[in-house]
Amino acid sequence: MWFGSKTARLSAFTPSDSVRDCQLAAAAANIWRVDFRKKIIPWGKLAEWREERRGRKQRLVATNGCFDILHVGHATYLEAARNQGDALLVGLTNDRWVRDIKGPGRPINEENDRALMLAALQSVDAVCIFPDKTALNFLARVKPDIYVKGGDYTLDTLVQEERRLLEDAKVKIVILPHVPGKSTTGLLEKIARL
Repeated sequence: MWFGSKTARLSAFTPSDSVRDCQLAAAAANIWRVDFRKKIIPWGKLAEWREERRGRKQRLVATNGCFDILHVGHATYLEAARNQGDALLVGLTNDRWVRDIKGPGRPINEENDRALMLAALQSVDAVCIFPDKTALNFLARVKPDIYVKGGDYTLDTLVQEERRLLEDAKVKIVILPHVPGKSTTGLLEKIARL
């Protein structure tokens, strides 16, 4: 077994190397390949993806939101959410409902771009764009072990249908501390002053 530069090792092969050695080296090189696009889970495949995690005995953490312009508050929150379990799934509000929730001019980034930016984060294991205004159907479909929201929420300000669903399913609800001074709205206001 070798450890080191994949490229250097692959280019060092000579015609006398066995086919099996070449296959093993090529497979090993692919172990380190990164493709965050594979972390995007289509709505229709979400239940299947969840069952795979359950089969691996992974404690699934779920969260959801708009994540319109990623900032350090989001990154901090998502990292802390991921550390609550073994895998983090982010439910992403689609463009139609972001406009309805946040108002005209939003989202700044369209849903596929927002999903890809989230998927590129190391702390995020998967992203699913959901079709509804609330996360109720998303949460019912995914059945997380742990549900996380940021400190701008309390148990009383969660969508109460979602809260009842989670509590009835014995899902642990975690409210993480707010990261002071870090918000998309604050960032947009700062940009507008430039």
